[in-house]
Amino acid sequence: MVQGNISQSRSAGTMRGVHYQLPPMMEAKYVRVVRGAIYDVIIDLRPWSDTFLEHISVELTASNRMGLYVPAMFAHGFQTLSDDTEVHYLVSASYTPGLERGFRYDDPAFDIDWPIAIEVVSDKDVTWPDFDPESAAAELSAAYSNRMG
Repeated sequence: MVQGNISQSRSAGTMRGVHYQLPPMMEAKYVRVVRGAIYDVIIDLRPWSDTFLEHISVELTASNRMGLYVPAMFAHGFQTLSDDTEVHYLVSASYTPGLERGFRYDDPAFDIDWPIAIEVVSDKDVTWPDFDPESAAAELSAAYSNRMG
């Protein structure tokens, strides 16, 4: 891991994500809540995978002390479930704005059932375009192939 990040949210219902980075700056992450609670979602964006575009979710809380490993080529987003939530996460690559991609938390391509009402979303996160599986698969495959030589 090359970088440690802290995300602080004042209000329950705050959305963060859904984000990922292209190669060569793909990020694996280890996520843990140190105060409050989140509903954490990861989505498989590996075009060759049997679980391409499927997601899993887990509730991470300060009291359950669980962590979540997010593999590279998975998108990641979370919703805070309580006020004053603090999330720490380690990442395997530095943030590179030109390689960042994302999609809205309510993108119909994923039909994620967020557990509480969405109250706060950043301007960046609410303006991501609709996810296009074909163009994303092509971009991810090309970027991954170029990275691997």
